[in-house]
Amino acid sequence: MPPERPDGAGAFPIPVEPTAPVPPDPAELYAALDLGTNSCRMLIAQPKGNQFHVVDSFSKSVRLGAGLETSGRLSRGSMIRAVQALKICQKKLEKHDVKRMRLVATEACRRAVNARDFIAQARRETGLDVEIIEPEEEARLAVISCAPLVSTRTEQLLVVDIGGGSTELVWIDLSRVPRHDRPRAIMRLHAGFKPVDGSPFPAARVVDWISVPLGVATLREQFDDVRDDAARFALMSWFFEENLADFSPYAAEQTREGFQIIGTSGTVTTVAASHLGLRRYDRNKVDGLRMTSDQIDKVIREYLTMGPEGRRSDPRIGRDRHTLIMSGAAILQALLRIWPTDRLSVADRGLREGLLYAQMSADGVLDGGPY
Repeated sequence: MPPERPDGAGAFPIPVEPTAPVPPDPAELYAALDLGTNSCRMLIAQPKGNQFHVVDSFSKSVRLGAGLETSGRLSRGSMIRAVQALKICQKKLEKHDVKRMRLVATEACRRAVNARDFIAQARRETGLDVEIIEPEEEARLAVISCAPLVSTRTEQLLVVDIGGGSTELVWIDLSRVPRHDRPRAIMRLHAGFKPVDGSPFPAARVVDWISVPLGVATLREQFDDVRDDAARFALMSWFFEENLADFSPYAAEQTREGFQIIGTSGTVTTVAASHLGLRRYDRNKVDGLRMTSDQIDKVIREYLTMGPEGRRSDPRIGRDRHTLIMSGAAILQALLRIWPTDRLSVADRGLREGLLYAQMSADGVLDGGPY
């Protein structure tokens, strides 16, 4: 007698499918694009609590400011590279159906005599409206992006944003702000560096700010004719310091207690990655790291010992950054020479994050600020 076939044998099993990630609601998405002197970078994110969650990103070296120092114009090749990058960004914005966005250009477009023609060309070819922002807004956005890294013990804060074409420094007095409210006080600067009349909140006071028209690309071009590597580094550092003479805290001696420097730039994060020995960059290990001045000085001395060829092949530096790392390091060294401090806070954040925070804060979609 043949065995009986059990009930249900041969039936198709009901598949157990993994839960697919729920795509973000386009109504919740924000975008921020930073077209700088050296790079084109974009973030697409959605608010999440008092922070935001990155949905998509883009970053590419376009060298928009190549040759600008001598010609005063954006070259044809630079504009082609930038427009190609913007086309990729446009496709990402379209894919995610992003409606809320700010797309900005900085120092290279501020200085180039043909910048308006380039912006018009980019609009024709990509449909994107890129606006050229002023140095004060660039500095303000860099500051608020760093709000989560501000210590509640900080009374005097220096935020440094080393860009491709310019470097922004903002000195902020937090001594009159209650400790628990200091990061939020930084966030409230998105409305402007001047205190808002009638505000019920204690204000962070901007003592002074400056935008120096020297970044990693423009400073390097200034001394491109100096062949000796160490001599070029020393000249760049001292030349940058000379350009800080009009910054009011320049001559003031600061106590180390309650003083914090936050550095935001590819230079600072590269130095941090070198210090950690990262052969593959890890933002989670770098953002928020606090480095001592001795650790920073050790990395810079290692860079000088390597020479141009050694830096080119060092995986911690990367091929996109090896030609510009020493001009950025010269700026960093000048700052630590002027304001001796025990530690520098490393920020892997900047203009894009500031643009996102500012948009989300203005729309009231963040939970009570960055903390």
